[in-house]
Amino acid sequence: MTRVVYNIVEHDGGWAYQVGSTYSETFPSREAAVRAAARAAEEQQIAGTSDGIQYEDSSGKWHEELSDGRDRPETEVSE
Repeated sequence: MTRVVYNIVEHDGGWAYQVGSTYSETFPSREAAVRAAARAAEEQQIAGTSDGIQYEDSSGKWHEELSDGRDRPETEVSE
């Protein structure tokens, strides 16, 4: 299972959460960034609907698959 970690960091004169190389908006306090990261982490765990997807691979071949909307990552907020 995939694990997504929301790291709380100083950013642009305030605080933000960072996932990989992507930053959230800047918050005025560390506590506000932690609350926002917790909300985002909770929302990411909500299951969606299963849908069919189509994609083309690097060799030009098309594929069809069923994307399971229940396959959600584990999340963690790292303060």
